[in-house]
Amino acid sequence: MEKFREVLNLHLKHRNALGYSLVTLMTAGGERIFSTAVFQCPCSAAWNLPYGLVFLLVPALALFLLGYVLSARTWRLLTGCCARGGGAGLRGALVCAQIGATAAVAPLTWVAVALLGGAFYECAASGSEVLARSLCLGRDPRCAAQLPLVPCQQAQEPDVKQLQKELQKELTAHSQVLGWVLIAVVILLLLIFTSITRCLSPVSYLQLKFWKIYLQQEQQSLKSQATEHATQLAKENVKCFFECSHPQEYNTPSIKDWEQISSLYTFNRKEPYYSPLDKYVNKKQKNQSNTSSEEDAMVPVLGFVDSSDMNCTTDL
Repeated sequence: MEKFREVLNLHLKHRNALGYSLVTLMTAGGERIFSTAVFQCPCSAAWNLPYGLVFLLVPALALFLLGYVLSARTWRLLTGCCARGGGAGLRGALVCAQIGATAAVAPLTWVAVALLGGAFYECAASGSEVLARSLCLGRDPRCAAQLPLVPCQQAQEPDVKQLQKELQKELTAHSQVLGWVLIAVVILLLLIFTSITRCLSPVSYLQLKFWKIYLQQEQQSLKSQATEHATQLAKENVKCFFECSHPQEYNTPSIKDWEQISSLYTFNRKEPYYSPLDKYVNKKQKNQSNTSSEEDAMVPVLGFVDSSDMNCTTDL
């Protein structure tokens, strides 16, 4: 039992990192399956380039869009924005950029693994006239005609077969170099972005940990109270329906109240709150307006506040 509890605590503590690792492994595995079982280069001068690019880029685009769909922050931003008469403006654009950075993990993994494998790039590049001129410079005159056939290795003559092997090795080298360059650039950008956001954090390291613990407990309590309240309200309405009686009065938050605790989180140094719910409760107690002031700002390192919802807990 103690071992199970340790594993569970480890999962909760590093849930974010484990999630990214799982997505990366699944994406890499999916790319390998596609490249070996599905991908069949047509070996045609007209079709190689579009066919290779479709397998290289379209799945990456699909994974990128899926990252937006699966993000809680996306729906926190979009839900009800039309009814409120517009989006969140610059703040909404900042949130979209932050979601995009997270959603880019899977597509970048797909492209990097595909480039390291070389099959997609080899097919696409063999159909490029621009690359053909570069690769075939100073080679056999038959090079340009043989380049689209390289992925299939269809030559019979020994000299042509040797030419195709040389071209294939060069295309594979190009692809793998691009793959490693992409990986290096992504890691460097991730390190720079993480360092800058942490440096700009308005709170200390330990307070940030406390903040995430608070959000986890708030969401658990909110889900528990919401379930209890909804159950009681549903039972009362059903009872009144069958007994033709008047329902008891239940204090359910208004539409405006729900909007205020569902809004995008902003940070104010003068009045730091741990969540929109924390801000709503304290400002209501002080009889203050819950509208954002000019000093409120979105801080990238605090983006985890909007990422939490009633169906998940916030990791440490």
